[in-house]
Amino acid sequence: MERQYIRRHHTHEARDNQCTSTLVKHIRAPVPLVWSLVRRFDEPQKYKPFVSRCIVEGELGIGSVREVNVKSGLPATTSTERLEQLDDDQHILAIKILGGDHRLKNYSSIITAHPEIIDGRPGTLVIESFVVDVPDGNTKDETCYFVQALITCNLTSLASVSERMAVQSPTR
Repeated sequence: MERQYIRRHHTHEARDNQCTSTLVKHIRAPVPLVWSLVRRFDEPQKYKPFVSRCIVEGELGIGSVREVNVKSGLPATTSTERLEQLDDDQHILAIKILGGDHRLKNYSSIITAHPEIIDGRPGTLVIESFVVDVPDGNTKDETCYFVQALITCNLTSLASVSERMAVQSPTR
């Protein structure tokens, strides 16, 4: 099923000066709980450890723009991002970075959540993919490695937060 989900939702057309990758995380918590965190375009700090603050102007919806403040330790302090897709039925969230003081130019990502059974209990298969320009002075491998490390950290944190919530509220 993993490959089918990737083919259906995670195909990025990468140009010569771009890199793309897809990451997968199996989470021991049901989709509704995991999705309740992922879908919060206005509160990424609920599970993304490098986000300190997020402000969305106006109503939350497709086309909404958020200003994200990044915690120290990363080569950035701000990021401006637009919500490209939010599908609560299919559990799809897509964003595009519009600007900020970082080197992630023409960055787009898609994250999807899919039900699966893990050790006989409801779980979630989370898939996140991205495409981004390779900055001058970097290789495709270096760029992909950096972004993959950030996403891996975010997905690990998403799993930790979701699994902790699932244990605290087993009826969810």
